[in-house]
Amino acid sequence: MIARGDVSESLKSRVFIKMRIKPHVKLLTFRKNVVKVGLWKDGKILDLPEAYKAVFGAYEAPDFLYSMRKLIAVGEPALEIIRKIEAEARGPFYAPHEVVWEPPVQDPEKVLAVAVNYRSHGKEMGHEPPPRPYFFPKLPNALVGHERPIIKHRVVQKLDWEVELVVVIGRAGKYIDPERALDYVFGYTVGNDVSIRDWQYPATQYGFNWIWGKSMDTAAPVGPWIATKDEVPDPNKLGLRLWVNGQLEQEGNTSDLIFNVQQLIHWASQGITLKPGDMIFTGTPPGVGFPKGKFLKGGDVVEAEVETVGLLRNYVIEE
Repeated sequence: MIARGDVSESLKSRVFIKMRIKPHVKLLTFRKNVVKVGLWKDGKILDLPEAYKAVFGAYEAPDFLYSMRKLIAVGEPALEIIRKIEAEARGPFYAPHEVVWEPPVQDPEKVLAVAVNYRSHGKEMGHEPPPRPYFFPKLPNALVGHERPIIKHRVVQKLDWEVELVVVIGRAGKYIDPERALDYVFGYTVGNDVSIRDWQYPATQYGFNWIWGKSMDTAAPVGPWIATKDEVPDPNKLGLRLWVNGQLEQEGNTSDLIFNVQQLIHWASQGITLKPGDMIFTGTPPGVGFPKGKFLKGGDVVEAEVETVGLLRNYVIEE
């Protein structure tokens, strides 16, 4: 019997045999009475803690199957266990509407975003490319999952959208060389850098109002899952699109990034230790609402998609 949080050496030896299983998975965080890690498989969600208990004959499941951040910190041993579960488990499975989708990583230490990192977006916003990435924080209160509401707060008039590829860090690192940067990636998810333009602008003598402009509650939808990096051979060649109420508003490709994924990881780690579960929003392509004078309102449905990674859907509600 294996207690929750205790994976024995004998278990590891059983699991670490070569299995003919695809090396990549899509992992998500969901709530069904309690928060758990799930596996997206054939259009349904596999309850990993319950499946673990069934496959291994255990009374409890390891802690990392209840926390994506812990799972990422464990790393490859956790993924090997999940691949065995995927191969052998018969359930339980849930339909997407039967669970509450949480942010894939609920409790990251850091969420960083970068301003004006697409050449074409810089042109539409009237900004010159920066000499190095211009990072700002997205606070944890802003995180919200797939199929969850984006709140248009009562003090907000100009609520905008920004589809982004989000990098999920897999292991701790500092002063990371660009050539080795992808070794520090666990996977990728979809983000919507929701922006509150009437609070972000105009700039003051101290600069833009990044906190109010970018980190009000629910201003960082992410999900629906994390695609492990094996699923994404080149993160710098991915299409991105965003729709509002079915109308295509944004379309671009990460090949247009001013600073690619490797360079962003390099710069983000200068004097800052990146840790497992940290997230980096990599910038948005053209088509945001601000230059068009179009903004979100209650009742709107926002769908953000990154090629290979997934589609994130959220609903705007008025406070």
